[in-house]
Amino acid sequence: MNADRTDLSRRTFIKTTSALVGAAGVFGAPAPARAFGANQRIRIGFIGPGGRGFSAHVQTLARLRKAGANVDLAAVSDVYSTQADKVAHFITKETGIAPKLYENYEDMLADGNIDAVTIATPDHWHAKQTLDAFKAGKHVYCEKPMTRTIEEAQAVVAAWKASGKVMQVGVQGTSSPVWNKARQLIDEGMLGKVIQLQTEYNRNSNSGQWRDYKLTRDMTPKTINWRRWLGLDYGLAPDMPFDRSVYMQWRCYWSFGSGMFTDLFVHRTSMLLKATGLRFPARVVGAGGIFFEYDNRDVPDLATLAADYNEGCQLLISSSMSTMMAPIPVAIRGHFGTFVFDNSYGLNKFDFLPERPQITGDSSLKPHSISVGKVENVDDVHFKNYVDAIEAGDPAMVNNDPELGAAAVTTVNLAVRSYREGKVLFYNDGKVSDTNANWPGMWEKMSKDRVKPRHVPGWKAGNKGSLLKPPEYMNLAGPWINGKDPAPPA
Repeated sequence: MNADRTDLSRRTFIKTTSALVGAAGVFGAPAPARAFGANQRIRIGFIGPGGRGFSAHVQTLARLRKAGANVDLAAVSDVYSTQADKVAHFITKETGIAPKLYENYEDMLADGNIDAVTIATPDHWHAKQTLDAFKAGKHVYCEKPMTRTIEEAQAVVAAWKASGKVMQVGVQGTSSPVWNKARQLIDEGMLGKVIQLQTEYNRNSNSGQWRDYKLTRDMTPKTINWRRWLGLDYGLAPDMPFDRSVYMQWRCYWSFGSGMFTDLFVHRTSMLLKATGLRFPARVVGAGGIFFEYDNRDVPDLATLAADYNEGCQLLISSSMSTMMAPIPVAIRGHFGTFVFDNSYGLNKFDFLPERPQITGDSSLKPHSISVGKVENVDDVHFKNYVDAIEAGDPAMVNNDPELGAAAVTTVNLAVRSYREGKVLFYNDGKVSDTNANWPGMWEKMSKDRVKPRHVPGWKAGNKGSLLKPPEYMNLAGPWINGKDPAPPA
């Protein structure tokens, strides 16, 4: 794939999204939404209900409908006619109502009877379809990553805040209550000063990551609108010959996604940002390479992301697609202790591992589990949260709003750019730079000035677990000026 052609072809779209950011502003409060009546049905359309879009979006909402949710699965739009027919048949069988079929999603958005949409297309379509949906007055559920680029993420946040509509980003793990509980305990000082967020997303496969998406003979230019899928009319991707593997396994190619950075790291990043209240990083490095999966892919099979925050902590993600038997713990580390989460979604509990009593000053602290109640299916919880927010007319109700989505996209996108450009990248007030000579100097000055550490947003614990306790002999430290001992008299 030719990344340079892709970047150039997206220039017109980026200009449009950048203009939206300037017009709406990123940091204002969301506009109010209209609440639904108690028995008013929410008519939902599905854009791109392929693998994830069918198994999670369509099937989950059908299940919720059967359980009593006031939703109708009203419309389907997919460029692959075979898939569109499959989804429509399933909806008709499950609900007794045949959905409308649209080849072009714009026609679905123009339907005044559609209240909300879900988007499960490849990443390069997410921003445009989300912005189009807001313009058409629809609520939006969009699969992760929310967008491909930082500029697109800023535009989506701006449009969302101006729209008054509900938007849920499809990181279903953010609907596990463990993250809100961890946030509460962190803000109360249970971990002391937060130092590091650490995680992974390891997998292994003989066929190569994402090559398990099966290719079938009926995938042809007759059944798939290839030009439409590429997004050529909007400059979303470069022109190229039809290729089944690109269509089904697009996560392997830079023109459409960013491999594990956007497909997997976004999950972990979103959840840990939610647990800590952190949002945008200040300094990001991406490393790795294609060390094993030599199968015509663009994206690395091993990658590491290191993101430093102005709040004085670091996010570290290191993952391999070729080994998975000894995963790095999913952990939030503080001076007084560490929270360790399950390596899937940490659904029902997490562990607290206190530091030694010599550090905490509290010998009563013991390792223990913190339970948050039973969660069977985070997809169900995540989509119910989306539906509930629409019914209440409250965009702030969702578990993964566009601001969190934008923070996750920004973090992983900076890592992708760092990896591909061979640079350390800095982020400040919405702008990216590869120069910040003051980064180490800032921390060194804080040390010389002996200031108090910075904390994650929402911190309420004062100095708890945040200050050093110098041994008495440190009173003897300091420069001798004009031969005078800096130590106090004995």
